Amino acid sequence: MTSKRELQIAYGMAIILFIVGFISFAAFSAKSPEQPLRTMFKCAAGKVFFDHQTHTSDMGYGMSCRDCHHNLEEGETEDIQPCGECHEAESDDEDVLKRMDAFHNQCIGCHKDYEAGPGSGPEECQLCHVM
Repeated sequence: MTSKRELQIAYGMAIILFIVGFISFAAFSAKSPEQPLRTMFKCAAGKVFFDHQTHTSDMGYGMSCRDCHHNLEEGETEDIQPCGECHEAESDDEDVLKRMDAFHNQCIGCHKDYEAGPGSGPEECQLCHVM
């Protein structure tokens, strides 16, 4: 059998290792990316998953932030606003598109116009909207 002293030493070491692990995790946690890598848009037709890396990397579509975030000035990436800041779900302002219309025009329109031609990216509802 294990003696009471050995059990106390084992519990003590487990507690010390837990504390050291917790402190190490807190002290050396990964930095947040400057831009979100993936975004999930929630809507009535199903969630839409958007992967920034696929769209901005040279191995993907090679787009710049300004291709979608049309409100940015040249060289500005600090104050990227979510689309919902201007494009509300429901709006009476005729000069600003509703959020759904803005997404559909931007995303589907870009996928149809992409250099590779039609079919370069999803154009059908179920290819973007997932339940």
